[in-house]
Amino acid sequence: MTDKRVDPPFIADETSMLHSWLDWHRETLAVKCAGLTEEQLRLRAAAPSALSLLGLVRHLAEVERYWFREILMGEDVPDLFCTREDPDGDFDNVETASAEEAFAHWRTAIEDARRLAAGLPLETAGKTLRRGEEVSLRWILVHMIEEYARHNGHADIIREHIDGVTGE
Repeated sequence: MTDKRVDPPFIADETSMLHSWLDWHRETLAVKCAGLTEEQLRLRAAAPSALSLLGLVRHLAEVERYWFREILMGEDVPDLFCTREDPDGDFDNVETASAEEAFAHWRTAIEDARRLAAGLPLETAGKTLRRGEEVSLRWILVHMIEEYARHNGHADIIREHIDGVTGE
């Protein structure tokens, strides 16, 4: 597998540290998906779970867009793979989904997130309330690290199930 991850620094200011860890986790998902066919990316973890690597990529594209574009910047962004009628469409509807399209949406969402957060103080409050409360950029970054870390654990198990590949 190609591993383009850059280890986060041991010593850095808080903003650099948070962004570095988030980027490391983003690239970890890419590593877990590297070298697999579209069919392998669609494989489910284990019944009855709907988790697949492709589903995780689709989900994290939605999550990136939601937190950075909608919550932080106040944009009205349409869902990519989910709807109110099908809130788990990112995970559930992978049978005929395009991996190329999913990865393109995910990479674009990451680029947008980086651009939107660049230079903002961690105390910056999002323009959209979450459950009636303000959310800071710091909270969003910590939450995104948690979100990726949890799903990268899922990705570890799925990848090992597919071809036996393990690793950090």
